[in-house]
Amino acid sequence: MKVYETKDIRNIALIGGAKSGKTTMGESMLFEGKMINRRGTVEDKNTASDYRPIEMERENSVHSTLLHTIYNETKINIIDTPGFSDFVGDTIAALSVVDTAVFMINGQAGVEATTETSWRQTVIAGSPVLFSINQLDHHGANFDDTIRALKDYFGDKVTVVQYPLNSGEGFDTVIDLVLMKQLKFKDGGGEPEATDIPDSEKDKAEKLHLALVEQAAEGDEELMEKYFENDTLTMDEMREGIRLGMATRSIFPVMCSSAKHGIGTSRILDFIDHACPSPDTMPAKKTSGDKTFKSDPGDPTALFIFKTSIEQHLGEVSYFKVYGGTVREGQDLINSRTSNKERISQMFLLNGKNREKVDTVAAGDIAVTIKLKDVHTCDSLIDAKLGGISIESFKIPEPLFTVAIKAENSADDEKLGSVLNEMHRTDPTLGIEFSRELKQLLIKSQGEFHINTVKWYMNNAHKIEVDIYTPKIPYRETITKSAKADYRHKKQSGGAGQFGEVHMMIQPYFEGYKNPTDINVRKTETHDMPWGGKLIFNNCIVGGAIDARFMPAIMKGLMERMTEGPLTGSYARDIVVYIYDGKMHAVDSNEISFKLAGRNAFSQAFKAAGPKIMEPVYDLTVWVPEEMMGAVMTDLQGRRAIIMGMDSEGKNQVIKAKVPMAEISRYSTSLSSITSGRGTFYMIFDAYQQVPGDVQDKLLKEYEESQKEDE
Repeated sequence: MKVYETKDIRNIALIGGAKSGKTTMGESMLFEGKMINRRGTVEDKNTASDYRPIEMERENSVHSTLLHTIYNETKINIIDTPGFSDFVGDTIAALSVVDTAVFMINGQAGVEATTETSWRQTVIAGSPVLFSINQLDHHGANFDDTIRALKDYFGDKVTVVQYPLNSGEGFDTVIDLVLMKQLKFKDGGGEPEATDIPDSEKDKAEKLHLALVEQAAEGDEELMEKYFENDTLTMDEMREGIRLGMATRSIFPVMCSSAKHGIGTSRILDFIDHACPSPDTMPAKKTSGDKTFKSDPGDPTALFIFKTSIEQHLGEVSYFKVYGGTVREGQDLINSRTSNKERISQMFLLNGKNREKVDTVAAGDIAVTIKLKDVHTCDSLIDAKLGGISIESFKIPEPLFTVAIKAENSADDEKLGSVLNEMHRTDPTLGIEFSRELKQLLIKSQGEFHINTVKWYMNNAHKIEVDIYTPKIPYRETITKSAKADYRHKKQSGGAGQFGEVHMMIQPYFEGYKNPTDINVRKTETHDMPWGGKLIFNNCIVGGAIDARFMPAIMKGLMERMTEGPLTGSYARDIVVYIYDGKMHAVDSNEISFKLAGRNAFSQAFKAAGPKIMEPVYDLTVWVPEEMMGAVMTDLQGRRAIIMGMDSEGKNQVIKAKVPMAEISRYSTSLSSITSGRGTFYMIFDAYQQVPGDVQDKLLKEYEESQKEDE
């Protein structure tokens, strides 16, 4: 295949809500570029993009797919992204490497919940945006209402480039405000028939054209001067103004389409070619060093891995964008993360599962490679002369939904772990962790649909039957006052016996705590617990009541109890221990005796020291439409939330609250239900706080019953 120069490359991501027509638009673009001979449909399960079994079954995109087409001698790379917010990781990755987000809007539904979710990602990424109001052939489509909604949500930078002349059934004609022509399309696609604008539309077209020219002129001072001088701009000047305005997000052009019938697609491709930014005109890409990349073929080679997948017959596939120089087959590059050499053995251009081998990929282009040794998503492969710098990565979103998973058949445990780790490699938003504390394998995800997808793969692709359930809460145990206890461990069973007696006092640890005045501390050890908090161990023995060699054994017994607290078996924290007396036997005393004596004395003292269970509390930030705020607040109050403040952000209200983890394990599902999918949130761990008395009583009772069941 021809190697395209950077100036002749365009990189776009098809983004937007589910059912807005992204996959169908990708199919239509491939057909217009003669990359395929016939357009498939989602319903017929034969599109280039949704080729995976799960996508054909669900009739929705689950993974992003790399496509490309050729139009006017320009190579247009297309990344078709999923529409559901649970798969936002693929959208984030795509927006990090493309130069324009083609935002598909359902002309029947207008601005939907998933539209807002996708929009937020373009804001974070700083992506240029081109809107396509799609499905204008549907009887329920309303272009004017959709434009009003877009401006209402996203501001007056939303600028009409085309409007439909006959939206609804039979839609085939638009008024184009760049070309200032009427364009009539054939059902099935192809180049439109261009004619003069009808007299009945001239006033409306002139008014909208003037607004478009003004917006285009605002993108550049020189263009603004030309506009003031001539009261207009030439077509090329307008295109340049739109390109500059899109790059700075000061203009969001709106076009029309019916991707299902190929109507509007060729004109959108033409607009992408002439008015959307090429890779070398975009802001420079930052790195971990002083170097920046401007997609310059003269730079040393530098590429960024933005996605990893595992494909049948290929194995692990690494998707990359070239930010500097040219990549050639057989070239050696350095992985910035590992400092190891990686050889680019084979490279392909993709159209879904169809691939075309290439031996050279230029700056600004997107392709895939295989058989790399140790390369992960977000790695940078750099020319050795650049000294190991890494290209700025994208931020992985925090998990919003956590579940525990277990194989129904324990013989599948090892296979389950291996498959989950493989899934994490291909989807970094899917966190996998085995919690030693909870003794559970956890999946941290973006939502319930995300988890259902994992389960589908387990059942259908890997033939592992799994159980998914709500994870335990990582409570902590501590004390609120001081207490003393002693315990004698004595055992005689012929021969040498066991004997150890320990007297101890415990008190809460906090910054600035004081030792008791009646105890003489000889030696202090401070232990920072891996799960947070401290254990302060004080040796206060005088007169040799307990030999110093038994102190580590006592400490070991304490640590066993700190690891499995006396109340609920949770980790204990923030305790000061004083070993002030005891007894030993010349023959029968040994380490096991003092370990058990220390452990049991600690348990008795703990239960007498005003023990409290502590729960993890999270800072929760919720974005919600104003009209739904009351229902969300009521729901939060039912979750023991403490409202910390409220604010407004655009059309949304922002609620900030502190909420116990136990109350928000499935909050993403509940919030979506309450707000019809329009509410979003994120949460971050804040601190451990004591649970209310009634909650503690309930937890103690549940633990006691579980212990009986285990006996």
